[in-house]
Amino acid sequence: MTVTTPSTTEPSEAASARSPGVVAGRPSAIWVLIAGVLGLAAAAALTVEKIEILINPDYVPSCSINPVLSCGSVMITPQASLFGFPNSLIGIVAFTVVLVTGVLAIAKIDLPRWYWVGLAVGTLIGTVFVHWLAWQSLYSIGALCPYCMVVWAVTIPLLVVAASIAAAPAASNSVVRALHTWRWSLVALWFTGLILLILVRFWDYWSTLL
Repeated sequence: MTVTTPSTTEPSEAASARSPGVVAGRPSAIWVLIAGVLGLAAAAALTVEKIEILINPDYVPSCSINPVLSCGSVMITPQASLFGFPNSLIGIVAFTVVLVTGVLAIAKIDLPRWYWVGLAVGTLIGTVFVHWLAWQSLYSIGALCPYCMVVWAVTIPLLVVAASIAAAPAASNSVVRALHTWRWSLVALWFTGLILLILVRFWDYWSTLL
């Protein structure tokens, strides 16, 4: 009679070997959630305002504050509907994913590394799109959309957080380690540069407020 020896491999170890994942740290998880909430709120507000403009062309959006901070001036341009529909609809879908990811991360759900890599790549594409829109706002349209700027403000830090989580297994790499060390300094530099561009571009208007 053959006696079968029970496996000494624990079920949890076997599961871990089959599906390695990454658990985000609590600060990172909280930021992902905050980015999802703020981004989704801004995208939803933009969509509502766009619908109001379509219904009534004379409608003045709540975010049209002055000649520079004017959502209405931005919403009616072709750049605001680059793919034939309002860009804000893309934001609603994208930030819903981010919001759900934040909830899962805070709950310490073990998400696969490929998921975080996908989120980082998606956020990178969004970052490129955001920079194009920012350039168009500054130098083509000549007006700024406050709700759009909320999206700008959360996208860059979100990219840093998502990339940091996705690249965690490669932390021993010197380049990755250096980027991780200086990541928030780079973000601060980016915000400083954007603020300076806005100040210089619309200085003729800002100077009248002094």
